Amino acid sequence: MATNVHLTAELERFARECVEGGRYNNVSEVVRSGLRLLQESEERRRQFQGMIAAAEAEADREGTFTIDSVRAEVNGIIGASEQ
Repeated sequence: MATNVHLTAELERFARECVEGGRYNNVSEVVRSGLRLLQESEERRRQFQGMIAAAEAEADREGTFTIDSVRAEVNGIIGASEQ
């Protein structure tokens, strides 16, 4: 599939430097590599959003804790371990 991509002068210069550096054979490979990184980043973002949604659903089902109640419990555990 042929697709035309218009790059800013800065991005084009960077892509050409990547090719000239020998890591890539052509600008298309540079663009594909960048798109793969973006794809991975988007997948991590979707997974993170899923984790947040799951945590919110769990909090709705089971309730939440205030920082004061957590602090009191932690202090109680520390106090018991010191005795």
